[in-house]
Amino acid sequence: MKRFYKDVAVIASDQGFAVQLDARPVRTPARALLALPTPALADAVAAEWRAQGESVDPATMPFTGLANAAIDHVVANHKSFAAGIARYGESDLLCYRAEAPQTLVQRQAAAWDPLLDWARARYDVAFVVTQGVLPVAQPAQTLARLGAVVEAFDPFLLAGLSTLVNLSGSLICGLAIVDGGHDLDDIWQAAEIDEAWQVEQWGEDAQAAARNARRAADFAVAGAFCGMSRP
Repeated sequence: MKRFYKDVAVIASDQGFAVQLDARPVRTPARALLALPTPALADAVAAEWRAQGESVDPATMPFTGLANAAIDHVVANHKSFAAGIARYGESDLLCYRAEAPQTLVQRQAAAWDPLLDWARARYDVAFVVTQGVLPVAQPAQTLARLGAVVEAFDPFLLAGLSTLVNLSGSLICGLAIVDGGHDLDDIWQAAEIDEAWQVEQWGEDAQAAARNARRAADFAVAGAFCGMSRP
C-alpha cells in the first residue's frame, strides 16, 4: 500500500510501548494494538516504519512481522504454539550424527557436543545421540522438561524462538540463544555444518547461495528480536 503517514513515534502506555503513525496507533492485521514489551523493540519497529518509501512493503519489516505474529497468533494459542516448537526436541539436529567421513564427524562433535552439554547442565536432562538418520526416542523426562521451559516463554520470545528453531532444525540451538546467551553467529555456523560440508564437497550455485543468505538473515533477525524482547 502507499505510504499514508509522515511522522512515526513511540508512546509508552500501560499496555507496553506503542508505535504511532501521525499520532494514530499501529494495529496488527487482526486489529489488535501493536504494543511492544520493551523500548528497544518498539524503536526497532518504529525504525522499519520510518524507513519505508512511497509504498509500505511488509517484506522489509521483519520485526513488525514477528511482533504481529506474537500478538495475533501466539497470545491466543500459547500452549499449542509452544508445544509445536518443543516438538523439535524429539528429533533435534544435534542428536543425529554422521557416520562418515571422519572429518565431518569431528566437526559435528566439536560444535554440537558443547551445546548438548550446556543443555544437560542448564535443564538437568539427558539426550540419546545416534549416528545415521533412523529415529531414536528421547527420554520422556527430557521432552517434558524442555516442553515446560518453552511454554514458560512469553509470546514475543516464542515468536522469535519459533523462527530460530525452524531454521536451525534444533530446539537446543534456539534455546542456546534465547535462554543461554550464546553467540548467534556461532550457533548458526553450528546448525549449518552439514550444509557447509556439502558446499565444500560439491560447490554451491547462485540460487542456493541466495537461499542460504536469506536463511542466515532471517536467523539473525529472529535472534535480534528475541534479544530486544527481553526487559
